[in-house]
Amino acid sequence: MSSIGSVVGTYGALFLGGFFASILSGLVALQVLVYFKLYNNDPRHLKTLVRPLAILLLSIIDMFHTGLVIAGLWDYLIKNFGHADRIGIIPWYVNSGIPHFYSHRIFRLSRQNYFIAVPICILAVCRLVSASATTAEMVLTGSFLEFRSKFYWLFTLGLGLSSVVDIIVTCSLFLLLRTKRTANFNVDAVFDLLILYAFETGSLTAAGTVLSMICWLTMSNNLIFMGLHFVIAKLYANSLLVA
Repeated sequence: MSSIGSVVGTYGALFLGGFFASILSGLVALQVLVYFKLYNNDPRHLKTLVRPLAILLLSIIDMFHTGLVIAGLWDYLIKNFGHADRIGIIPWYVNSGIPHFYSHRIFRLSRQNYFIAVPICILAVCRLVSASATTAEMVLTGSFLEFRSKFYWLFTLGLGLSSVVDIIVTCSLFLLLRTKRTANFNVDAVFDLLILYAFETGSLTAAGTVLSMICWLTMSNNLIFMGLHFVIAKLYANSLLVA
């Protein structure tokens, strides 16, 4: 076997990551269909097209991302079946991801508080720049071993920024929603559900990025971190659509 690692830690990790990513992509498509079915029955849809257009764009990006993941798995598991030496090669379409931005939601909940939203936005932009640079360098090097030796710090920085952003966003949403509680039982029940949603979705994405970073830092001979990366992108897409 190549120096990248075993079949279970490489092909197996990528296959499972792609499998669960496809399931979550199906949930994205289902949410989009439900939204547009309900949206068409809402007379207010004539007033604005911003949200439906954003949701449609997100669904298109998600489908494109799923296609790239499947193309990467095809390259590894079918096209180069039996060629263990090819596991260290990085197909360009494996390096894709879906950016995530929650600063606009924080901005609205905080009653347009720039001191809260702007730092989150800056961190998110830095994470996006880091992810773009990582993708470019992966494409240029074309090898996991070469990329790890030369740009270990870059990918670590991106994962670290993702973890920090997810944790800050989760805590901010939790605290801001807590301040919205009133003396009305029915209204408070709705806010309790929103608080639970913010905690669950935020903790899932944060746990995913932290786990991916741990695998990247401690397991240099497998691709488990990449399989987790497939799933994390879908968690972001689903969490954005649920809100």
